[in-house]
Amino acid sequence: MTAPRTPTTAEELRGAGLRVTAARVALLETVRAGDHLDVEAIATGVRDRVGHISLQAVYEALHALNAAGLVRRIEPPGSPARFEGRVGDNHHHLVCRSCDVVVDVDCAVGHAPCLTAADSQGFSVDEAEVIYWGLCPECSAAGTAAP
Repeated sequence: MTAPRTPTTAEELRGAGLRVTAARVALLETVRAGDHLDVEAIATGVRDRVGHISLQAVYEALHALNAAGLVRRIEPPGSPARFEGRVGDNHHHLVCRSCDVVVDVDCAVGHAPCLTAADSQGFSVDEAEVIYWGLCPECSAAGTAAP
């Protein structure tokens, strides 16, 4: 028995109903290869792969990929929007107050939405976004104080 084949990036884009372009392929691969990248870092990664792309085109492609569920946008307060390729699971984030590093942390409950609102006000809650704040191990070891 053979293992199921992993779809190519182009096949994933098509499967999400998106037009396949070199820039979109490069963008999705850059986000997935990165670690909670901001738009500037993504644009640089895409330019390294395909040459010139405008920042506006990067924003538009990220919006389309986020809407299609292929990337996830997170925006910790006081930080620029960041994007990640880990989608479709139930995880949250740890953010260092000193160096702004962002890392994934699995939900302690294990099932969506991971938290139950004290009063859902009639909403049908399907997701909860949690950001834990503190100092990363490197900043803690260096004795860095949180701003």
